[in-house]
Amino acid sequence: QVQLVESGGGLVQAGGSLRLSCTASGSISSSYTMGWYRQAPGKQRELVASVTGEGRTNYADSAKSRFTISRDNAKNTVSLQMNSLKPEDTAVYYCNANWYSSYVYWGQGTQVTVSS
Repeated sequence: QVQLVESGGGLVQAGGSLRLSCTASGSISSSYTMGWYRQAPGKQRELVASVTGEGRTNYADSAKSRFTISRDNAKNTVSLQMNSLKPEDTAVYYCNANWYSSYVYWGQGTQVTVSS
C-alpha cells in the first residue's frame, strides 16, 4: 500500500555532504516510524537513523555526530542530511517505513559513494 522512492545519492569526496530524500506515495502517518538504512556489499543492512511520529530520533554511533534525519508529513517526505562523509559511508541507502513492526516498507535504494 505504501511506496517509497529515494533520491539524492551520488558520488562525493570525503568530507563532503549529501542530502537524501524519500517520498511516499501517500501521506506519512504519525503511526509510522521512518528510517534510513544502508547496506554495503558483503555486509548486513544496518540502521543509520530513525525518527518517530513524535519526533524522537535515533542514530547509529557512526552517524550520530554527522547525520540528521527529519520528516515532513505535510510533504510526505523524510530526509537524511549527511555531512563530513567518509569512505566508510559508501553503501546503498534505503528508506524505511515501519508500522509497529507489522507492516514494513522499503524503497528501492539510492547509491552513495564517498571517494578518498
